[in-house]
Amino acid sequence: MKAQEFSLKRELQRKAVHATSVLIVILYYFLPKEAILLLLTLFLILFLEVEFIRLDLRLKLPFFHKLYREKEEDRLSGNVFFLIGAIIAISVFYKEIAMAAILMTTIGDASAALFGKRFGKTWIPKLKDRAVEGCTAEFVVDLLIGFVFLNSYSWPVILVMAGTATIVETVVNKIDDNLLIPLFSGFNAQILTYMISLGYLSFLPIV
Repeated sequence: MKAQEFSLKRELQRKAVHATSVLIVILYYFLPKEAILLLLTLFLILFLEVEFIRLDLRLKLPFFHKLYREKEEDRLSGNVFFLIGAIIAISVFYKEIAMAAILMTTIGDASAALFGKRFGKTWIPKLKDRAVEGCTAEFVVDLLIGFVFLNSYSWPVILVMAGTATIVETVVNKIDDNLLIPLFSGFNAQILTYMISLGYLSFLPIV
């Protein structure tokens, strides 16, 4: 029981750091695209320098080393992949889709991890540490994020985006989902928006 509580506490610490993505979305709402991209690139450079100290120089940084998962001991951390994903999403996708994709990557993923560790009882066969309760929590949270940021979009766009984010987080293990979730969910939402607006899916509501 103590091990489970420690694991949950450590996960809370990690997700609290990820919650800083809310600041990215707030800044992007007020700042021009070029400014937020420059800022994120600066943070990416700083994180890469931290990774150099950690991986190449083999030095432990106070506080930071506690936030890394075991699989990140000898490879780039999720923070680097998240920043790369956020930079690509902001560069390529519509503003609302990019903001939703960023939050689904962090807030949605955090919901899955925390609910899965705290309430997980029904585990998905052949998938490591994936509980139905966690996946359901992520999908619901992703839907809420979609309805907040994509309220002027067609509801199928929100559904596809939330579904994509949940599926990627659930089934992907080897590749970092901090990179895949914003790219896959944002790309699917963007393509579906194009198709609806051009009339290729006339049976769906137009944006």
